[in-house]
Amino acid sequence: MKSKYIYTGAVLLGLGTLVSCKKSFLELHPKGEFLQSDYYANPDQALTAVVAAYDPLVTETGGIDNTYSSPLGALNSASDDCYAGGGGPSDIPAWQAINNYTMSPTVGPHNQFWAINFQGVNRADVLLEQLPTVPGLSADLLKRYTAEAKFLRAHYYFDLVRLFKNVPLILSTLNLTNVYDQVQATPEAVYAQIEKDLTEAIPDLPATVVSGENGRVTQPAGQALLGKVFLYEKKWADAATWLNKVNTNPNYSLLAKYGDIFSVNNKFNKESVFELVHSGTQSYTWNNWDQFKSNVYVQTIGVRSYNGPIYLSGYGFNPVTTQLATALKGDPRYGYTVVNIDSLTKATKGSYEPSYQNTGYFIQKYAPTAANKITTGTTELNWPNDYIEIRLADTYLMEAEADLNGGGAQARAQTLLDAVRNRVGLASKPATLQNIYDERRLELATEGHRWFDLVRWGQAPTVLAFKGFKAGVNEILPIPLNETTNGSKIKQNPGY
Repeated sequence: MKSKYIYTGAVLLGLGTLVSCKKSFLELHPKGEFLQSDYYANPDQALTAVVAAYDPLVTETGGIDNTYSSPLGALNSASDDCYAGGGGPSDIPAWQAINNYTMSPTVGPHNQFWAINFQGVNRADVLLEQLPTVPGLSADLLKRYTAEAKFLRAHYYFDLVRLFKNVPLILSTLNLTNVYDQVQATPEAVYAQIEKDLTEAIPDLPATVVSGENGRVTQPAGQALLGKVFLYEKKWADAATWLNKVNTNPNYSLLAKYGDIFSVNNKFNKESVFELVHSGTQSYTWNNWDQFKSNVYVQTIGVRSYNGPIYLSGYGFNPVTTQLATALKGDPRYGYTVVNIDSLTKATKGSYEPSYQNTGYFIQKYAPTAANKITTGTTELNWPNDYIEIRLADTYLMEAEADLNGGGAQARAQTLLDAVRNRVGLASKPATLQNIYDERRLELATEGHRWFDLVRWGQAPTVLAFKGFKAGVNEILPIPLNETTNGSKIKQNPGY
């Protein structure tokens, strides 16, 4: 089948026991395929379909070319936080291509981003169509599952419109008679649908995390995402209003210790608004390709052939740029964000193999530490580190940015900026847009936000010129080649 964004005939469902030390809802053990016609026969199957709709959020392999597909790896490679690195200039070609802006319709991370996000869209569409038909599903569960499906569809489309701009808007399942007739919607239409889905979803989501269901969407997660969507649309007042709902919610607060945010022993902490769950307890081996729900990205960014204390050896991807390391030096967040392996090995008489584009600096937030080592399965495939996609410091700084751009609430923006800086013991700075931009870089470094920020601020052509970024082209990615050929009505993005 040519088009990878449509899945007809069968729905791929991730199944399994949903437990861990945190009893997380989203620790999956995929067990095969089920025909849609045989499914949705009872409430248990409806819940399994809900899990399947979440599943692409933590997909680590797949896409059109079935390669390794961590979004963090690609986004960090694209930014001025990191280089692609790895074993050489052909190691994970998709990351190398976005690192030096040599992407083409056939080479780059778009093959993963497009297919995995449209897989999520399709699963949400199927869920929304089928939920009303499930025998025995209570009215309350129907409302909640529907709200989750709408949040997820909005989430997948938000990624798609930010990455590609020009995408088809598919709100119902397709079949072989109409799959090739899809055309791209305007970005405005896609954003309008995202707003609609989130606005309808939020009232029917739980106000707080339900016990034993960490990883499922809550009202604050929906509010935060909607506020972020409005920020990207430059609807400043709406962005500030929705982000303020999260930032004034008494269930959330900045952690006293910055490093505690990223600890595997402190998952779903009070700073976490929307967290993507990874398990280290599923004993994966290389035979489980296309099933990994652990955080394999942790292994990829480890230091190559490392011999020394604290860390385990990794694959050497995403070495931190000297620009970021220099910007962070003297900042209390430096040691929780960056590790200087050159200094560490010199002090401990250790050793390592420099990776491609080596700077001596590596990512600390998701580093493969000996303390987090899992002893079941293949170690490098079973890291338990979660990824907090939206956290409170992020929503503080987004609200402050919206406040300033909206022409008011200067005092509120100052309060929010001060809170982020005070948490790490830094003095107040005036709440200007540039100071907020700078703070976002230091606070959120290597967390996958920087490239999106530079693009939406219009700063990417200047800041990323050293990597080859081309204005008017690289603000979005190419559409995968097989989506634009053989009679498809989908058109390639300009410049590719």
